[in-house]
Amino acid sequence: MRLLVVEDDRDLNRQLVSALEDAGYAVDKAFDGEEGHFLGDTEPYDGVILDMGLPRIDGIRVLEKWRRDGRRMPVLILTARDRWSEKVQGFDAGADDYVTKPFHMEEVLARLRALLRRAAGHATSELTCGPVLLDTRSSRVVVDGSAVRLTSHEYRLLAYLMHHQGRVVSRTELVEHLYDQDFDRDSNTIEVFVGRLRKKLGVEIIQTVRGLGYIAAPPEPPSKR
Repeated sequence: MRLLVVEDDRDLNRQLVSALEDAGYAVDKAFDGEEGHFLGDTEPYDGVILDMGLPRIDGIRVLEKWRRDGRRMPVLILTARDRWSEKVQGFDAGADDYVTKPFHMEEVLARLRALLRRAAGHATSELTCGPVLLDTRSSRVVVDGSAVRLTSHEYRLLAYLMHHQGRVVSRTELVEHLYDQDFDRDSNTIEVFVGRLRKKLGVEIIQTVRGLGYIAAPPEPPSKR
């Protein structure tokens, strides 16, 4: 899952990016509204953390522009504690949730997880596909009760496919949503990660749809003869 953090406080921006990357996300960052709007308008993010008090273009205007242009990614706004009016403006502009400053990082992560799973149509933080369970809270993957160790890129790939379970996802979409802006993107690496995942999981939940991409779906039960 790929995220954008738009926050002009460089220390807070760095803390948010670090926490999100530790949680298994690919993260891009911007330090003003102009740069943030451009990235959100040109890159396919799964979610955005957007500060309201930004230089050049304030957060409300950035959000209004995104929504007016049809950008539907979930947006979590950051507001000052005593600025209740910003919360109202944010929701009216198209925000999905908010966190007031100062905040605990765990609250930001929890609210973001909730936004991402709701956007993908999931009700809980635990995603299941056949015998595979992925816990978005702990970034833990379990197959038939046994934990499976994955690299960060393997986890991102599995998480994205399981969030969009039952839908064919192209290699191009995977590349766009698994890597941050500065990563040297190569769609051929997706095939490598898929192969590693299949081997580590030991169950056939990732299927190749020739010419189209991949789909996560529970393995078919053995046929009865």
